Amino acid sequence: MSEQVSQDEHWMRYALSLAAKAEAMNEIPVGAVVVAEDQIIGEGYNTPIVDHDPSAHAEMKAIRMAARTIENYRVINATLYVTLEPCPMCAGLLVHSRINRLVFGAFDAKTGAAGSVMQLCQHPQLNHQLEISGGVLADECGGIISEFFKRRRAEKKAAKAVG
Repeated sequence: MSEQVSQDEHWMRYALSLAAKAEAMNEIPVGAVVVAEDQIIGEGYNTPIVDHDPSAHAEMKAIRMAARTIENYRVINATLYVTLEPCPMCAGLLVHSRINRLVFGAFDAKTGAAGSVMQLCQHPQLNHQLEISGGVLADECGGIISEFFKRRRAEKKAAKAVG
């Protein structure tokens, strides 16, 4: 295993631990961490329901923290690790923040904007393109989301049966 693959898996496991925090709050379990020079400069997990904020995605929170940490709205020479392929909103944020590299776990066939549905992170007409590595620990990252929605569907079905 190459050093880069080992490092990517290490940080993705950390992002998975953040996703577990979102799940504990009954939020869609997505976690993200921004790393520069092998140090965490930002992290976050989904909280749009709890925060009543549609922009409170894991990536958004992690990049906001990273920008505050380095005191610059350009988060250059950094890598974002996130358990799920970013949506269009978050992919746009990655371009605007100048994140250098995106590493994600599970592909998102419904809203993925780093190659699955559309490609904003490497769009040739935009002024910044990211290096992308997708599918890192994809089974673990996809599994936590699949199990979350499976449980939620069962809960809704049980609630209908009672009501």
